[in-house]
Amino acid sequence: MATLYLSLGTNMGDRQKNLSSALKLIDLEVGTVVSESDIMETEPWEFESSNRFLNMVIKVETDLQPVEVLHVTQEIERKLGRLEKSVNGQYHDRPIDIDLLMYDNITMSTPELTLPHPLMRQRKFVMEPLAQIAPELAGN
Repeated sequence: MATLYLSLGTNMGDRQKNLSSALKLIDLEVGTVVSESDIMETEPWEFESSNRFLNMVIKVETDLQPVEVLHVTQEIERKLGRLEKSVNGQYHDRPIDIDLLMYDNITMSTPELTLPHPLMRQRKFVMEPLAQIAPELAGN
């Protein structure tokens, strides 16, 4: 079993329901959700929108490999209504966003996936919830 940290965010529709649905699907399709941060409400990051985000970080135990996790979480995003991913840093409103933050101690960089997530330390909406459930990883 590998330990995986995921960041979840939503700023469209019923945000609480989006997070709840994502958690259930992750638990069914990725692995066991063993820890959840509090949910925090934040302003959009790197784009303008009147829709505020709900964000959280979860710890998951999984048998899937990192790229398999990526593909499954992208499919969960589609199931929950996300039609397109952000491209070249052009962010937009979305019903759900699931980012892989860390997978065990793996460091990798491919065109498809970079671990640890290259922008996580710049994002307060990632680091504060991560610090709640894994302070040793957040530098706290």
